[in-house]
Amino acid sequence: MKFHLSARQMGQVCTAFKVAAASFSKFAFAVFVFGVSSVTCAQNYGTQQTLGAQSTGRQTLLIVPRVTITETLTDNANLSSNSKQAELVSEASPGIRISSDFGRIKGYLDYSLNARLSSQGVSNFALQNSLTTFGSLEAVDNFAFLDFSASIAQQTVSSFGVISPGNNPNNGNQTESSNYRLSPYVRGNLGGIAEYQARYSLSINRNRSAAASDVTAQELQVSLSGRAPASRLGWSVQAGQQSTNYSMGRAVESDSLTGSLNYVLNPQLRLSASAGQEGNNYNTLTKERFFTSGQGIQWTPSPNASFSASRQTRSFGQSHNINLSYRTARTAWTFSDSQDVSNTPSQSGLGSRGPIYDLYFAQFASIEPDPVKRAVLVNSFLQAFGINPNTVVVSNFLTSALALQRRQDISFSLLGLRDTITFTATKTDTSRLDSISTAVDDLSNGGGVRQIGLSVSYAHRLTPETSMNLTGLNQHSTDPKGLQESRLNSISLGINTRLGLKSTAAVNARRVISDSGTAPYNETAISGTVNVQF
Repeated sequence: MKFHLSARQMGQVCTAFKVAAASFSKFAFAVFVFGVSSVTCAQNYGTQQTLGAQSTGRQTLLIVPRVTITETLTDNANLSSNSKQAELVSEASPGIRISSDFGRIKGYLDYSLNARLSSQGVSNFALQNSLTTFGSLEAVDNFAFLDFSASIAQQTVSSFGVISPGNNPNNGNQTESSNYRLSPYVRGNLGGIAEYQARYSLSINRNRSAAASDVTAQELQVSLSGRAPASRLGWSVQAGQQSTNYSMGRAVESDSLTGSLNYVLNPQLRLSASAGQEGNNYNTLTKERFFTSGQGIQWTPSPNASFSASRQTRSFGQSHNINLSYRTARTAWTFSDSQDVSNTPSQSGLGSRGPIYDLYFAQFASIEPDPVKRAVLVNSFLQAFGINPNTVVVSNFLTSALALQRRQDISFSLLGLRDTITFTATKTDTSRLDSISTAVDDLSNGGGVRQIGLSVSYAHRLTPETSMNLTGLNQHSTDPKGLQESRLNSISLGINTRLGLKSTAAVNARRVISDSGTAPYNETAISGTVNVQF
């Protein structure tokens, strides 16, 4: 159902949604987003030609309510090798999608509530929430802004416990994790000589499991930058302060003061260097100060290709960030390699829904540069091909103390008229950085965790209304000390078809084999899904 409203009508609708959203008392942050988010465009991207269609640019509000009904027959509802039990599971998932480019507000929201009922009573009744939202508000013209994002999803507690590709409430190693972020900031110009920005960020992570720590992080950053007229040399000074508090661990703090120089060799190539001081209590009870330095390069040879690399000497050693991306009309390639402090590995980026979604989000940048409109475009495309945007290549686990993580990702997609191939691979090495904390998690033994994941997906359009998809997934987690190990292999085959203008149906079969020292299992399941939009 698509609504194109006037400004006065939209104000009335927003007020109504604020009242309706208030009933979801758990999601106070989502209430705010729910009241200000709206949508821009909805198109049918059934062919490659329609993928190139441009939006009209008109400021609109689009609301898309939906209901999804799923019936699943599984031979192992308990996800256990000792007490396998067949089960018929019924699920009803009402949801809504809203997004906006209206006036000062640009935002996107997708929320669903999943009610699950088992016929044999293995898990009598369970409710699960799913939320993805991000956006920005321009409070004062060209001066004061507010960025916001939130997500609610099922997260793995331990990388060595039961791992399941779906959201199974019988899996005690999964918990509902909520992440909220608010970031107000101001920016301006100082007499044409320099530009300034002051930003405050508040991030809140809450988990239902008593075995997982809640995390609250606050950060304040102030920067001043400038460039002499007709000069290729620029400068900047940045001061920052950050605090992170773990409910099951301790609070850690850091502050920094950094000066940077950057030199533009040409419009495509920029070099940078930095030096400064950092103070933190990552490994001590009181703050210690350290000298920091860094180098960086940014190269953009064409609008479709980019490369950036930076390296810093920090108190804990070296941190770095490398990003490479290239896209054509039918392909997208991305590679990233980073090492840095991690508050919690479960936290995703602004609006991130996983590597597959992010890959197509990057590929469609040339079709739709606006991130809100592009989110609608990507969701429509993935739904048409029956591709799950939330496929997790590596099941990130929850931590209860500051960690050091190195992550490497490589992704590739091939988009044809009737065929789509997606390849994603991830490798992470995570170790505890806070040696004083006594919090218990997978990193407590001091050995760290290495995770390797690989996902390959092939989708083929059988007819203009029907498509099939085949996905294989492998995950492997190891303890470098050789004390623990887990492995997950799964394959799924699905057929997705459009029943009408606003309804789709899908049939999926999956086979899962999980091997770990504590909880091995295997499962075979088949499910049928009907989705109706209003």
